[in-house]
Amino acid sequence: MNKRRLLFRLVPIGIAAAVVFFQFFSSEKITNEAGRTARHALDPKQEEVLGLESYQQVLQESDTVDAGPEFELVKRVAQRLAAATGPAAKTFDWRVSLVRNPQVNAFCLPGGKIVVYTGILPVARTEAGLATVMGHEMAHATLRHGSERLLQQKATQTLMTGAQVSVGDLSYEQQRAVMGAIGAGAKYGVLLPFSRDHESEADKIGLTYMARAGYDPAESIGFWQRMSQASSGGGKPPEFMSTHPADATRIAQLQALLPAAQAEYERAQKR
Repeated sequence: MNKRRLLFRLVPIGIAAAVVFFQFFSSEKITNEAGRTARHALDPKQEEVLGLESYQQVLQESDTVDAGPEFELVKRVAQRLAAATGPAAKTFDWRVSLVRNPQVNAFCLPGGKIVVYTGILPVARTEAGLATVMGHEMAHATLRHGSERLLQQKATQTLMTGAQVSVGDLSYEQQRAVMGAIGAGAKYGVLLPFSRDHESEADKIGLTYMARAGYDPAESIGFWQRMSQASSGGGKPPEFMSTHPADATRIAQLQALLPAAQAEYERAQKR
């Protein structure tokens, strides 16, 4: 390869790397509730605005349940868990909605906007089971995982663009092969492991929230076992191809976290 072609290959990648370097070091840096240093693409106010917009859109498009025992249950669990969150949620305007939908799902948007689908209630079975999943989803919001993922996605896209320019003189088939390999490496080597780490981190902090709120953290094991059974029909990809840890991995991690969570639960019982 002559020097001109080598320069053509390296310059776009170098520019992309410089942009990523700037994006990374100009982003907000915090130590999150799990004790990990994290960087974010958005500040908390921007996250709050986006979270509220998304929440309002979900409610406009959904059949919400605004009264009855199921609604009261969800509201009660949300209130107890919100009171158990840490300083990262001090500015959150917590809101919760129950949506009539058979999907086994719940989520918490940035800024503390919680949506629970009725389809998850039979899997939760108990108040502590519901606290398990709601605490997990609320932890995603307090840990600001969405903003962290956005920064990573921007960096990945910038580097992919630089790589695409650097192979611009190759044939279409060659470009497809090179970019496909790079894309697969980014997906399976960076993006998916990052997502699985977030899931495990949300499990850890969610377990702490439910214990502080007075829910027995040991109940989390049964909930995730039921979730595993509820989702086993469609088949699951291998762990390295998934955004979530394998069920067995998740349950083993939770069991390892139980002693510390049980101590938190016992302290909550004495208050």
